[in-house]
Order: sequence, then structure tokens, then C-alpha cells
Amino acid sequence: QVQLVESGGGLVQPGGSLRLSCAASGVIFSRVSQMDWYRQAPGGERAFVGRLARNIGTYYAPSVKGRFTISTDNSNNTLYLQMNSLKPEDTATYLCKMDHLGNTYWGQGTQVTVSS
Repeated sequence: QVQLVESGGGLVQPGGSLRLSCAASGVIFSRVSQMDWYRQAPGGERAFVGRLARNIGTYYAPSVKGRFTISTDNSNNTLYLQMNSLKPEDTATYLCKMDHLGNTYWGQGTQVTVSS
């Protein structure tokens, strides 16, 4: 029923930009209380990137603050992660997470590679 699908990943040079999308289906989007982005490098643990909490605001990990921005498009139930000034250490699989009516849902992830 509930499905989150990430897209927008790819190969980009250091200093470049990407916009990731997380399209949600099977949810009442206005009832999604929290929308998060995480990332996981090969062999690494899942790390917090940023959060949009409804009626509260946004919060970012120090490593991405000032470079990444979380936003939504309520008309198509989509969460975005705008990524600017990308660094090689940003290379990872990026996953979205949403809390909806007491349950947590994860997407499958989209790969971002930052390399020259």
C-alpha cells in the first residue's frame, strides 16, 4: 500500500549539484509527520542527513548544513533533497523515510557518486 520511490541520483563532479526526489504513494501526505533523508556509504552505517518535521521545520546534519535543502511538493506527494557543492564524501546511497500515522516507511534508495 505505502510506497516510497527515490530518484535523481547519478554521477556528478565535485562542486556539482543534484536534486533527489522521493515520491510517496498510499499515504495521506498531510498526515506525514516527519520526512527524513539518510545516506549509507558502501560498508558504512546509515547516517542521518536531514529532516523536515511538519509544523516544526527542518534540521540538517552538520556535514551538509548550508549545502543541502529539504522541501516538498504537496501537489504530487514528493519529498526533495537539493544537493549543492557536492563533495566526494557525499558519495552514498540516499534513502528517504516518512512517518505516517504511527508507522515508519523507507524507500529503496538512489545512488549518488561524487567523483572527478
